[in-house]
Amino acid sequence: MTSAHYPNLRPRRLRAHAFVRALVRETRIAPAQLIQPLFVAEGAQKGAVASMPGIVRLDLAELVAECRALQGLGIAAVALFPVIPPALKNDQGSEALNAEGLVPRAIKAVKSACPELGVVVDIALDPYTSHGHDGVLDAAGYVDNDATVELLRKQALVLARAGADVVAPSDMMDGRVGAIRSVLERDGQKNTVILSYAAKYASAFYGPFRDAVGSAKALRGDKRTYQMDPGNTDEALREVALDLAEGADIVMVKPGLPYLDVIRRVKERFGVPVAAYQVSGEYAMLRAAIDNGWLDERKAILESLTCLRRAGADMILTYFARQAAQWLADAD
Repeated sequence: MTSAHYPNLRPRRLRAHAFVRALVRETRIAPAQLIQPLFVAEGAQKGAVASMPGIVRLDLAELVAECRALQGLGIAAVALFPVIPPALKNDQGSEALNAEGLVPRAIKAVKSACPELGVVVDIALDPYTSHGHDGVLDAAGYVDNDATVELLRKQALVLARAGADVVAPSDMMDGRVGAIRSVLERDGQKNTVILSYAAKYASAFYGPFRDAVGSAKALRGDKRTYQMDPGNTDEALREVALDLAEGADIVMVKPGLPYLDVIRRVKERFGVPVAAYQVSGEYAMLRAAIDNGWLDERKAILESLTCLRRAGADMILTYFARQAAQWLADAD
């Protein structure tokens, strides 16, 4: 059939004017759906991230100032990632369990200054290990799942006690969500949310993040024995089902844009809150194209976020959160 058979049907009527397009728009983004990742550092670890132009490792005072600004823009939450000095790293990632360490102090500083701003913290050992992996290694160099889960359980408890609103296990160890949920319940931390990196792929798009936290040069081998194969989607559904059964409140797909199909499958299958992480490599690609004048900054960033929402993401971790929230505020 052609339009000649239905001369009065003109879908373009709903695209002719900006106000009509706004009225019929199916997918919207708002600052309250965005989470801003922030890198926290001290001393010599501070400063710009070369592979992520515009992103800076912040000290505690700068972190608090940034969080106040983000809260003022209506951003829902921040996700804190530490930059740990090499002298504090070891094969066990012991600094992750330090109740007076950088992340617990950062949580307390942010919650004191911005009590209504959500604070998300990563549960993983890679910023703390001398070998750059998300867990402890056995004699053969394989990440020991159960020994790692025991440390992650302790790390989650330390950070929940420091005041974190959301703990986000990103390690992809089997059984870690259940172990974390159990210890939080026993400690009376019943309202601490678990945002599980349930479908985290062994992606090439994490490189700039590893530069930012200082784990890239230390990493021995790769992470394909615990992060997911990029060719798999059925496996993602199994991982999500397991994490939900163990007590996850929110599940994440990571990376974001290269895995829109996975986001959609997870949302349709489970109907639970789904997060997407627009990761450092996605940021770096867009930023490079924008800085070279190849893409329109505002249009490209907002379109990319809209795509993630349209696929089924209820919330998005993105390094563009502050800029997007500013644009959305200006539009209002």
